Amino acid sequence: MATYVNNLRLKEIATGDESGTWGTSTNTNLELIADSLGYNTQDGFSTDADATTTVADGTTDPARAMYFKVTSSATLTATRTLTIAPNTISRVMWIENATTGSQSINISQGSGANVTIESGATKVVYLDGAGASAAVVDAMANLDQGTGEFDTIKVTNIQANDGTASSSIADSTGVMTIASSVLTTADINGGTIDGTTVGATTASTGNFSTLSINGTAITSTAAELNILDGVTADATEINILDGCTADTTELNILDGVTATTAELNILDGVTATTAELNILDGVTATTAELNILDGVTATTAELNYSDGVTSNIQTQLDTLATVPAVGTKTGSYTLTTSDTGKYVQVGSGGSITIPDATFSEGDVVNVFNNTTGDVTITCSITTAYITGADSDVASVTLATRGLMTIFFISGTVCVMAGSIS
Repeated sequence: MATYVNNLRLKEIATGDESGTWGTSTNTNLELIADSLGYNTQDGFSTDADATTTVADGTTDPARAMYFKVTSSATLTATRTLTIAPNTISRVMWIENATTGSQSINISQGSGANVTIESGATKVVYLDGAGASAAVVDAMANLDQGTGEFDTIKVTNIQANDGTASSSIADSTGVMTIASSVLTTADINGGTIDGTTVGATTASTGNFSTLSINGTAITSTAAELNILDGVTADATEINILDGCTADTTELNILDGVTATTAELNILDGVTATTAELNILDGVTATTAELNILDGVTATTAELNYSDGVTSNIQTQLDTLATVPAVGTKTGSYTLTTSDTGKYVQVGSGGSITIPDATFSEGDVVNVFNNTTGDVTITCSITTAYITGADSDVASVTLATRGLMTIFFISGTVCVMAGSIS
């Protein structure tokens, strides 16, 4: 009895069948193969609702074509789904959305992922044929086009990822119109903005009668503004100095300071001598570190408790920031509680076993496969999960140069993540 279980639904003649007539079936198969390499179109939506198209067994069918143009005799009012059946066929297709109604369509095969094709667009997809859980995948989504140089690129519209036109370029003038955008940097050497002349022939010159920021007119003179030449403080920091007479060098001392005006005013009337203030001369702490003192109310006596402290806090913190190594295992090795918070390196010939009723909740062990081949991780623990999956596994495979983390929920349950399968 003939079957049609292949990806093109061609007739597969059983041994001994169709004596004297097999040539007819073979010729039909060859014609269907030719159809699968060509173009065809189909009214995929005769009503404004989701629909299914099935590749027929052993007969001509539009959905068998490599380039499949989907139309609709109905006007679509929302995104509709076209399911391609059966869900066991696996193939690559170019699918064009030529439906009526300016709506996107979803291409589906099973309960897996779908691909959305905007109105008027074409996408290259593949059907994975995984049965009930079959998915449709955008074959060009992660296409690496590399880099290239072009003498001329002709563009009418520049579209965002959702298909909406974000920019257009006029054919004759070359003027780009941006529908809606925020420009981080704009270099205007000369011209107009909404009819107002801006700049001159070079970007460094320009003459303005008035200048305002957010509607507030600037009344400072050029000499007053030039005091800020070279200042790196931000607007909030500069505003603290409203009415200040300090020069640029003096102002830059405050670069990065986050103290409020009230807090800075604590210095008003300070009687400390230059020598006393110079104690800070040469301090290597960053602005962020010094800002820890912002708003501190401790007295001099209380702050002096730190006088003479020699512990290097950074050195102690750096020690906590590293993951200690257990060593390289070249034979069969069962993890122990002494491996907690460390990483075990597997060398040539090595393998790892996760024991049961050994570790405690919250323990973590890392394993690195430093070999050219896969390594088997045996899960002797009662229950072992791969993160993101709800099934107990007896073992996993750690890929070459792969890293995995084992997180213990309890002594009998763990979750594994990383380069494993």
